[in-house]
Amino acid sequence: MSARAETLLWLAQRVTGALLSVLVAVHLATMIYAVQNGLTAAEILGRTRGSPGWATFYGLFVVAVAVHAPIGLRNVIAEWTAWRGPSLGWAMLALAVLLALLGFRAVWAVAVG
Repeated sequence: MSARAETLLWLAQRVTGALLSVLVAVHLATMIYAVQNGLTAAEILGRTRGSPGWATFYGLFVVAVAVHAPIGLRNVIAEWTAWRGPSLGWAMLALAVLLALLGFRAVWAVAVG
């Protein structure tokens, strides 16, 4: 992989990592608030369903995870094993697509559906 491509992956992981730190903090604060106020799962879904704001929030969360996690896993695999090259890149791309599909399915169920 070219130095430019490696630099872009490095940058993508750093940007998504920073974004995830904010998204995770908001998610955890929201969950703590919900639990402390005794909200049931049905009440939480009642508040999130049909909300463009929550759909956007969790959609962004999914995109950030789908970019961030495969890049990190790619680096760990390359460091700990002999697996390198295009096949590793394709496998991580497949993982990214899988994470995105499963994540957007969950967003649809919680915020849209």
